[in-house]
Amino acid sequence: MIEIDKINAEILDLLQNDGRMTNAKLAGHLSMSETPCWRRLKKLEESGIIEGYQANLNRRKLGLGVMAFVQLRCSEHDQASTAEFQRIIESTPNILSCHNTTGADDFLIIAVARDLDDYSVFVDTTLRRLPGVTGIRSNLSLKEMKSSNKVPVNYTQV
Repeated sequence: MIEIDKINAEILDLLQNDGRMTNAKLAGHLSMSETPCWRRLKKLEESGIIEGYQANLNRRKLGLGVMAFVQLRCSEHDQASTAEFQRIIESTPNILSCHNTTGADDFLIIAVARDLDDYSVFVDTTLRRLPGVTGIRSNLSLKEMKSSNKVPVNYTQV
């Protein structure tokens, strides 16, 4: 396990704000030379703390105006059903995330669609056909108040 000291935490924080930041600019922000900065960055990547880099897209500008939080209840939990469920979830592009949860429902899905008609088709053609699904509850987002993939970085470790 790699130590998240103050410098590593700053690297992570800076890269979460600008994943395209060059090593030279990163080193400049940290007041350190480029080679040690690059070594730290490579260790963070190799350890899996940094899993990758991606562009953050505006779903609305891409025509995806509906965001739904979907709770699923399932009756089948055997290995084959679970594997098929996971295969479908992973291969469905408008499912942004899926979590196996505690509580009355088994899964929480975050999905996007162009509009309500498109979301209705998604429910009928994808969610209702998932193996073992016995209940579907959808909550549609009326207003997105915060959206972030940024993970809080602990600066207290030295």
